[in-house]
Amino acid sequence: LMDEAAASLDYETATVYRDRIRALTQVQQHQGINPQTVTEADLFAAWAEGGQTCVQVFFIRAGQNWGNRAYFPRHDRELPTEEVLDAFLAQFYEDRQPPRMVLLSHDTPGKALLAEALTIRAGRKVAVGVPRRGEKRELVDHALTNAREALGRRLAESSSQRKLLEGVAEVFGLEQTPERIEVYDNSHIQGAKAVGGMIVAGPEGFMKSQYRKFNIKNADMAAGDDYAMMREVLTRRFTRLLKESDGNDADEGPEETRPDAVWPDLILIDGGAGQLKVTTEVLAELGIDSVTAVGVAKGPERDAGRERFFMAGRRDFMLEPRNPVLYYLQRLRDEAHRFAIGSHRARRSKAIGVNPLDEVPGVGPGRKRALLKHFGSARAVARAGLTDLESVDGISTAVARAVYDHFHGNPDGAA
Repeated sequence: LMDEAAASLDYETATVYRDRIRALTQVQQHQGINPQTVTEADLFAAWAEGGQTCVQVFFIRAGQNWGNRAYFPRHDRELPTEEVLDAFLAQFYEDRQPPRMVLLSHDTPGKALLAEALTIRAGRKVAVGVPRRGEKRELVDHALTNAREALGRRLAESSSQRKLLEGVAEVFGLEQTPERIEVYDNSHIQGAKAVGGMIVAGPEGFMKSQYRKFNIKNADMAAGDDYAMMREVLTRRFTRLLKESDGNDADEGPEETRPDAVWPDLILIDGGAGQLKVTTEVLAELGIDSVTAVGVAKGPERDAGRERFFMAGRRDFMLEPRNPVLYYLQRLRDEAHRFAIGSHRARRSKAIGVNPLDEVPGVGPGRKRALLKHFGSARAVARAGLTDLESVDGISTAVARAVYDHFHGNPDGAA
């Protein structure tokens, strides 16, 4: 039913079926494993299909199933399942304490080496093996069934995602199905602690490791100037991308971890004609003409389903309310909004913990406590006269002068 709904582009119904299947599968998984002879073990079962692999891991502790998780490691499509599982195991126990037993669905090349390494790490013997019969084999077979079903669901979801991306290409007149979509949004309160957010989506869904935040640095812009904020974000993002593409990877600051030089096929901007104008100007100034930009304006009273789309050289347009592509684009926009707001809140929270006295040379924790105890607040310290500062216990004349000069526009102590 889920596949039929997806094939007919009824993605809401398909999602309901998918969630029900997941819930039932979780119940089956916990009911199906009840070991009698295995008290402590990790079970690894790998299933490969369609160039992808699912590694299902079950955790047995105190003779009970403590849960399971499906992993989908990235790998070369031609790599044998045994080698995929071998590489996965090497990474899995990098930061985990191994159990007494590790049971595998495949005879991996590094099995003996893994057992030796885990034994050294645990300080006791860790057995690694591929069971051939009995309860241990049944447990691994059960995990293998779960791996096959999990991969089947993932492949079905990937197919639905691909159809949505094909729909995006058709709506926006793209020559090819987009492999990478970047969505931008800003968040601030009357311009304070403004943050720009970029989220990324593609054939496998949201690519959260590629998300980026941009702390707005331009102190000269008017408070709440969304156009100027978007200009700064896009200029920094695509200037960076041009440098990466040319192999010139100069550092621009710690706030942006560095993605590979992967260009987007489509960028979506939260806003209408004005935001699109800023975007096209930035791209033109940087000599970029290979990226399609679309502005997404919220409907009247921010009504979801009535969004208008703006593109250069086209009249703005709307999509049919029940168009699945519209739902998908709304999800992208909402995710960008969520990420930008979260980044803004984190920046505000960090700023709340900053005390102006921390920036005064020569004022350490002890002197800061003395000043705050005497005056009651950092604001009162900033307003205090030089004589008042000198009267504080533990504050020398030189430190009092440094504090006074810092807050009264004479940071260098010049007369």
